[in-house]
Amino acid sequence: MSDKQGRNDTCWCGSGRKYKKCHALIEEQMAIYRSKGCEVPHPGLLKTQQQIQGIRDSSKLNIALLDFIGDYVVDGVTTEELDRLIHEKTKEFGGIPATLNYNGYPKSVCISINDVVCHGIPSDRVILRNGDIANIDVSTIYNGFFSDSSRMFCVGEVSSEKQRLVDVAKECMELGIEQVKPWGFLGDIGQAANDHARKNGYSVVREIGGHGIGLQFHEDPWVSYVSKRGTGMLLVPGLVFTVEPMVNMGKSDVSTNESDSWTVYTVDGKPSAQWEKTVLVTETGHEILTY
Repeated sequence: MSDKQGRNDTCWCGSGRKYKKCHALIEEQMAIYRSKGCEVPHPGLLKTQQQIQGIRDSSKLNIALLDFIGDYVVDGVTTEELDRLIHEKTKEFGGIPATLNYNGYPKSVCISINDVVCHGIPSDRVILRNGDIANIDVSTIYNGFFSDSSRMFCVGEVSSEKQRLVDVAKECMELGIEQVKPWGFLGDIGQAANDHARKNGYSVVREIGGHGIGLQFHEDPWVSYVSKRGTGMLLVPGLVFTVEPMVNMGKSDVSTNESDSWTVYTVDGKPSAQWEKTVLVTETGHEILTY
């Protein structure tokens, strides 16, 4: 991008500033880190102002869907019914469920209950019961832009042990997001989330993490939550990705259901919890897009 830009031209990102006062400075800083051997994002991963606004608009729809479905997460409802409601409301809002037919995934939402870590497939045979904890993961396409977030829902009265897991998992996500700032590293996020989980006696799933998003459902970078501070990709303004540590009550080991190739379980059968938000790295810190 920079080789096509005059320093006094308006910056390619759409900020309205001159290139020399905008991305020229960012690219110079990236070059310094690259010379030190750091992993820096490909320029194509840095979103323009127009793209960021498109992701914001998609994110507003995404959050509206999670707000909507909460009233229906009750004892006795099937996950198939929740999927139908999400699908219909997404269409009503003018969006497209990003998961539907994605690499063969058959439904419009992922619903993961108790010991299901992620990618739980809705079914008329799966019924929510009092005491369950469920992660509902909504992914949305709106005007060609992608957004992704999830929340934990407690069905009726849950045990104090499950409630604590749900609360700590949310804290892990929030502490990870606090580390999102320009010229930090992805590993800063993982370390903060993992340290908090371990301090509370829990473990974090190693094999599955966050991901870049916006122009596609899954982009670089992959975001680990068992990483170390000061490692991983450099956080540069314009980078958009999800923060979604998966926290297990027991061991971190997981397995994938061979029959459907999607549903991921804890090996020890103990509950897992996860919260997810889409985050933008800004010049001064971060912006939570799926707020």
